[in-house]
Amino acid sequence: MNPTVLAMLWALAAGLIFTALNALLRVLTRELDPFVVQFLRYGFGLVAMLPFILRAGLAAYRPRNLQGQFWRGAVHATGLFCWFAAAAHVPLAEMTALGFTTPLFIMLGAVLVFRERLVLARWVAALVGFAGVLIVVWPGLGQAESRYSLLMLAASPIFAASFLITKALTRQDRSEVIVAWQAIAVSLCTLPFALWFWSMPSGEQWALFAVAGVLGSAGHFCLTRAIGLAEVSAIQPIRFLELLWAAMAGFLIWGDRPGTSTLVGGAVIFAASTWIARRESRGR
Repeated sequence: MNPTVLAMLWALAAGLIFTALNALLRVLTRELDPFVVQFLRYGFGLVAMLPFILRAGLAAYRPRNLQGQFWRGAVHATGLFCWFAAAAHVPLAEMTALGFTTPLFIMLGAVLVFRERLVLARWVAALVGFAGVLIVVWPGLGQAESRYSLLMLAASPIFAASFLITKALTRQDRSEVIVAWQAIAVSLCTLPFALWFWSMPSGEQWALFAVAGVLGSAGHFCLTRAIGLAEVSAIQPIRFLELLWAAMAGFLIWGDRPGTSTLVGGAVIFAASTWIARRESRGR
């Protein structure tokens, strides 16, 4: 199979998993401090990977670029704080839509840092998809809760930097090693803040964190595989489909009915993603 198409399938799987994870974390951030949620989500992500680590042996998970792993963890933790602080106040579909500004920063960074080719079709697909995102979020930008939307938007360039570091790390370490050390690094970075704002989760919340840990590790594994198989800019437009999954999840969980702007924007996003996927499959 074409490596770019295979990377898109990995990215599609990651989008479905992250939609379920975001819905779960939105519930938890309404009940606990964002730093506590952030720490426990990545702490349980590490726990979920322990059986694989112990089975393969600790030596198999020793990174070749330890400093890079911790830099990536620190950058990602910074973006996560912005995201978690706003998650309880932003609808799931809008939360996902705002996250779609990240691909634009990623593609720009990929050109500047990795000297990837400026492929016009990918940029057209990304910009059309982003236009769909604007259609979705525009009606709510003037409301009082818009400050949380802006905080979540601020996380996008930070996450883009994290993904670009990930791309560099895939040249030296396997996907599972990167995911494991992301969990370690983010947990260590957020531990002091989590202890300061600590409140004991209930039994049900502990169970939800365990599920979140599995989903998070699985999602990051799929995304890291996608990044390792193809150019970063090639797989970004396909991630716009996450908005459709988020809209469906919001309706099923909270009864949020997607408005006209969400449906129209989702159609634009779907068209852009489908077009670039078909074009990439024929390109090689």
